[in-house]
Amino acid sequence: MILHLCTRTELAAARLDGARRPPSLDDVGFVHCSDPGTVHLPAGRLFAGRTDVVVLVVDPALLDVPVRWEPGVAAGGGEDPRGPWFPHVYGPLSLDAVVAVHDLVPEPDGSFRPPAAVADPARA
Repeated sequence: MILHLCTRTELAAARLDGARRPPSLDDVGFVHCSDPGTVHLPAGRLFAGRTDVVVLVVDPALLDVPVRWEPGVAAGGGEDPRGPWFPHVYGPLSLDAVVAVHDLVPEPDGSFRPPAAVADPARA
């Protein structure tokens, strides 16, 4: 499974459309995703302290667009081939491929840990 972060408002809009089409799809041609071991990185960078964030659990086998694992962006910009690689969905993220949605609750310091059901699928 791969994971995608968005706000509850963005998810509501995607439900009306049937797919998640974040600005990155037009900007860079793909939808940013993570895996359970890296989801805290974009969560902390993009949503620190926010209480309206959800994790979409996506089954890539249910997508009809390509998924490519590519290097993340380094702190100073540009790809970081030594850092973690992330799954990128090259097309709209169909909600038919979303198998679960979990709230992402910030820690007291504003950082995030994956929800238990995401970190340990046996607990789902």
